[in-house]
Amino acid sequence: MFRIWFERALSPQYVPLLDGVAVALGPASATPDTPLIALPDAQAIIASARIRYDGALMDQAPGLRVISRTGIGVDNISIPDATARRIAVCNAPDGPTISAAEHAVTLMLAVAKQIKRIEGLLRRGGTRDYFNEHHGLEVHGLRLGLIGVGRIGGHVATIGRALGMTVMAYDPYVSADRGMELGIDLAPTLEEVLRAADVVSLHLPLTAETRRLIDAERLARMKPGAILINTARGGLVDETALLDALERGHLRGAGLDVFDPEPPPPDHPLLHRDDVVATPHIAGVTGASKDRIWRTAITQALQVLRGERPPHLVNPEVWPSSG
Repeated sequence: MFRIWFERALSPQYVPLLDGVAVALGPASATPDTPLIALPDAQAIIASARIRYDGALMDQAPGLRVISRTGIGVDNISIPDATARRIAVCNAPDGPTISAAEHAVTLMLAVAKQIKRIEGLLRRGGTRDYFNEHHGLEVHGLRLGLIGVGRIGGHVATIGRALGMTVMAYDPYVSADRGMELGIDLAPTLEEVLRAADVVSLHLPLTAETRRLIDAERLARMKPGAILINTARGGLVDETALLDALERGHLRGAGLDVFDPEPPPPDHPLLHRDDVVATPHIAGVTGASKDRIWRTAITQALQVLRGERPPHLVNPEVWPSSG
């Protein structure tokens, strides 16, 4: 029987995937003082995004052969450390695509329509001239600028076009044919998108090169009155610079599902602004997406343990000799 350590408790509905094949280790036997107590016996890890998986942690499980993420991002996993130990790393890129794209558009519309502000006024009561006080935007005819056009960004593009928006994007890894297929204009530089877009939505991974990609200088280049949406990773944005851009009125608002660090402290100034709609990193979290993510992560872990190459192998250089 294979031994799989789960960072999050395994829901009963997925236990049948292990029947006769593997046993689940992890949270059930852990305590707050010993969260990793069962890890040394693991041959596989089903990893969330809450723990940093570096070489020191991997060495606690000498028989470890695979780390399988319940999501797309692998920035909490040291890929070089895993590769050096011949540990396969997998992710589930298709799981949250639809949910995360819909959430990005939800944040865009909530900011454009000033939902947080107007709801606050309604809750406080009193007689107001809402007709004259409210200044919501129609997104039809506006330009949506995407930074990154992978699975999620591509789906956001499709929804944006359905809303009547013109869509442009910057992604050096996307071909002209893919841009034509999506019906979007590919810009040669990030700065061109920032200057022209009414809404800028981030859909790229967090790496050493992309950390603080949206800093004070790039925020200043954004179109006055534009909206920033981030459902990717909090580290992509300089939050102090974003706060300054909002306070100066340079941006209309922001929709944020991610922060750096997470969770943000309750007194974080961005959480208390009417022009910021914030959610706690749940863009890709729906019943349907969680089902796809869990099944993909568990299936790929079992594939590696059986000596089968998984479809979403992040570090292919370990194959076929991992384990």
